[in-house]
Amino acid sequence: MANLKEVRTRIASVSSTQQITSAMKMVSAAKFRRAQMAIIGMRPYANQLANIVSDIDAGDGMQTPYHQVRRLEHVLLVVVTSNKGLCGAFNSNVIKQAQARIDYYRSEGSASQPVQLSMLTIGKRGSEFFAKRFDHVVGCYDDILDGISFEAAATIADQLMQQFSEKRYDRIELIYNQFKNSLVQILSTEQFLPIVQHQNDRTRSGAKGSKMADDYIYEPSKEAILKEMVPLTLRAHFYRVILDSLAAEHGARMNAMQKATDNATELLKELRLSYNKARQAAITNEIIEIVSGSEALKG
Repeated sequence: MANLKEVRTRIASVSSTQQITSAMKMVSAAKFRRAQMAIIGMRPYANQLANIVSDIDAGDGMQTPYHQVRRLEHVLLVVVTSNKGLCGAFNSNVIKQAQARIDYYRSEGSASQPVQLSMLTIGKRGSEFFAKRFDHVVGCYDDILDGISFEAAATIADQLMQQFSEKRYDRIELIYNQFKNSLVQILSTEQFLPIVQHQNDRTRSGAKGSKMADDYIYEPSKEAILKEMVPLTLRAHFYRVILDSLAAEHGARMNAMQKATDNATELLKELRLSYNKARQAAITNEIIEIVSGSEALKG
């Protein structure tokens, strides 16, 4: 059994760790509430914007430079992680998914014409990992997570749109954790460009949905509106992805710190029990020695 000094040292160490993890949980909880409010407020706007663009484009087959589907020769992966750790498997899941996409595209190409892969990272954890293991990291935007704003996200989205329209990339994918709640993060891989045509709920409903789409009055024209709306939709979508990742990160860290605090509490119980047993054994030995010495003097 460990001596009393060793047990006291471990109790002090675990108690200090418990205080740190509890404080980190409270900090993450405050950040999580702000991030949760931001993404909940952003989602209806982004979804409605996408629905409007889908209605404008429904049935007409109008195309913008961002709709062009080309032969896959060069793919860009945008990997969104966090700047800090201590958030469970949040970052490792994204990194594993990014590696899986790399392997997938490498297997898609042929020996004579392989698919060229590039990567853009957002978040220090992903940047540090792939900087050592991937040769084609074309950009790192880690600072955007420290003070996220629509303007900063829109700047990156504009760069991606320009590079796609200039045919530097034939496909751009986003890999990130989508926020569901404080306990669940959904690992997501989305095609950012070219735009994937989806029929929304209103157009899927048949004639009634088509009538709703036809009720719009277009000024100056569908083509002009679509030309302006598509980039705005893409900027809003990219901003939503960053907000999703931030909310998921703080939720994952809050959950991880809660588990760490609970584990420290259980370990403290075991250590204090061990300490009390060791202390009781030491006192018992002292009593036995005193009694034995007293009996020896009497003899």
